[in-house]
Amino acid sequence: MTAHKQNIRQRNVDKILIAAEQVFAEKGYAGTAMVDIAEAAQIPRSNVHYYFSTKAELYQAVLFDLLEVWKQDALCFELYDDPRIVLSTYIRAKMNHSWTRPYGSKVWADEIIHGAPNLGEALDESLYAWAKIKEGKIRQWVEDGRILPVEPSGLLYMIWASTQHYADFSHQVSVLNAHKPLSESQFERALQTVISVILRGIGLEP
Repeated sequence: MTAHKQNIRQRNVDKILIAAEQVFAEKGYAGTAMVDIAEAAQIPRSNVHYYFSTKAELYQAVLFDLLEVWKQDALCFELYDDPRIVLSTYIRAKMNHSWTRPYGSKVWADEIIHGAPNLGEALDESLYAWAKIKEGKIRQWVEDGRILPVEPSGLLYMIWASTQHYADFSHQVSVLNAHKPLSESQFERALQTVISVILRGIGLEP
């Protein structure tokens, strides 16, 4: 396959995945048909089936694409050693994806809430070892006295809950904001609040 064809393929796949995120989030897995995704992506249904033969295959692709995005967000754990830099960078990345890809977070939450019926054992294979590496780095910071003693998994859960709240519960956030989505300045203040509270909770200044 030529580079040009590869680029076209990747653009089409990305377009389908983003459209599928929104449709799956709004209608749920059971209520979604491939034609709905084709309409949202504004491409023929046959094109969707060309890249993804079944709805189940497309749904899994959406979930694993989200997981890869979130793994990229956590590369700061490998690139830096300073806990202040690592955690503030990670929180910002997670919050930014709650802002730019809220539907994806909702699809992921719905899958996990229902016991990961579509991911099954693939979730263990993709998530467990990755999370344990991040926990190990946090545990090392504790042992070195660089942050206050905390349970590493609890810290990660707190970050995930705080950042993904702005996607998963966006309607509630809007209701409490006079029925308006947060503005960019409001979102930035929310981001700084999450960073400040979490860093101060482990003995660091933002």
